[in-house]
Amino acid sequence: MQWIGDLERAFAAAIYPSRVVVAIALAGLLVAVAMIARRRGWVRAVRRHPGRATAILVPALAIALPFGWYLASPLVLSKTLDEPAPIVSGVTASVAPTVKAAAAAQPSPTPALPAPATPSPTPAPFAKSGSFSGADDFHFGRGTAHLIETAPGVFVVRLADFEVRNGPDLYVYLSPSADGYADGAVELGALKADKGNQNYEVPAGVDPTTAGSVVIWCKQFSVLFAIAPLDS
Repeated sequence: MQWIGDLERAFAAAIYPSRVVVAIALAGLLVAVAMIARRRGWVRAVRRHPGRATAILVPALAIALPFGWYLASPLVLSKTLDEPAPIVSGVTASVAPTVKAAAAAQPSPTPALPAPATPSPTPAPFAKSGSFSGADDFHFGRGTAHLIETAPGVFVVRLADFEVRNGPDLYVYLSPSADGYADGAVELGALKADKGNQNYEVPAGVDPTTAGSVVIWCKQFSVLFAIAPLDS
């Protein structure tokens, strides 16, 4: 259904910024159609042939209503989720102290204490972050994306103070490009909510150093909703 995505992008780019003018024009068009229908007797024709009208109207509504609800319902429905921040577990290196053997010839009355071992410094966990922005005026995006190492080799993407235009079939991706969705983008899962704080596990084996952005992407119609470029 790529053509639906193309229409949606055209709407977002051309119609939405002028939505007030377009709404007024559509209202005027509906009034004009109603007046024409009344003058030409379309309503009377439907009343004279109710069977034909029903045979046309019912299948059309059976297709249009579910499809329209699938596309439009995310615009009126909203969900807020507040998941706790992921716990970052540190790695502390421990070194056992080594005890020197006493001299075999004659024991010392006061043996010297071994020097305390110096623990190896724990490297800071890997982390990247970036602020969300929408793809256009219609597809807004706000909040911050964090790519966090919660344990050695384990990574989580956290969306904090997040909000995005809701839509059908939205997914979270970790993209290698800072400009948005690109070949090689890693799917992290379906978007849990259009508002709030939420966490997404990064699949094992993904190199976090290649991550350029966190993307909110409409999988069904290939439409970019929001992007958070990650700092390097």
